[in-house]
Amino acid sequence: METPTPLRTVMGETPRRVVLALPGNQAAAGRLAVPLAAEIGHAELKRFPDGESHVRLQTPVSDAEVVVVCTLDRPDEKVLALLWLAIAAHQGGARRVGLVAPYLAYMRQDAIFQPGEICAAQHFAELLTRYFDWMVAVDPHLHRIPNLSDIYAVPAVTVQAAPAVAAWLQAHVTNPLLVGPDEESRQWVEHVANLCNAPWTVLNKTRHSAWSVEVSAVRSDLQTERTPVLLDDIISTGRTMIAAANQLRRAGLPRPVCVAVHAVFSADAYSELSAVAADVVTCDTIAHPTNRIELTEPIAAAISHMFDLPLPTATRRLAW
Repeated sequence: METPTPLRTVMGETPRRVVLALPGNQAAAGRLAVPLAAEIGHAELKRFPDGESHVRLQTPVSDAEVVVVCTLDRPDEKVLALLWLAIAAHQGGARRVGLVAPYLAYMRQDAIFQPGEICAAQHFAELLTRYFDWMVAVDPHLHRIPNLSDIYAVPAVTVQAAPAVAAWLQAHVTNPLLVGPDEESRQWVEHVANLCNAPWTVLNKTRHSAWSVEVSAVRSDLQTERTPVLLDDIISTGRTMIAAANQLRRAGLPRPVCVAVHAVFSADAYSELSAVAADVVTCDTIAHPTNRIELTEPIAAAISHMFDLPLPTATRRLAW
């Protein structure tokens, strides 16, 4: 059995903390660096004329705790540079290299639905686990996979957005009625409703394709004097939220406030949802104009927890 080494050095000093950001994540990294008492690291990321990715770490990371911040919407454009940067940090002598992925991709591909498919969630986890020593994600889509630790073989913390969402609703929405647009949203809706002490319900959905869904009619006994709040973890095509909003209107309720954790917004989803919603609000896991719920504090707390984990004397990593 490996003997853990205390995280602090023999002189009692805390190791340096370096936060690295992939392009598009600099603002999030800057917000996290302050509560973590970390410095912002720098790396050069570019593409050669033939399309290959090139990474050069410019900040020394020897004996440092390194945090790489990269939200993983549109993941295929980002993953190779992300892995190259992790390798560069390991090669530069980092104690550990952790990944902060506020939005964690491929979690919805959590089963084989048709012959010939793969469970991409599991294989993506194996890929990231090979290069990172720990990870932090915000409300990954845990449906058929109960916990991140079921597929990630490194310490992994799930940050829950529910407390911040509930606080925002209490501050900005009068007499909310929380509505989950489908059964998969139940876990988020129930949690937030309990924190808000608000009534809630969940609709039923039939998905025909990514762009075509049907949502069940709203119960006739809903309290129409309340402000409807549609709540889900992800808005991607927006079809589910739009169908649910239309059902609420048919039931005599006003236009809903649409709230989600992750603002993926494919194609024209944002403008089309805005046309049927009173407001659209998201957490800041993916940069978007709808970001009004900040999660820096709970994410920083989760990273601090990772810093406090004992450091093994041996590593299961590749030879960098």
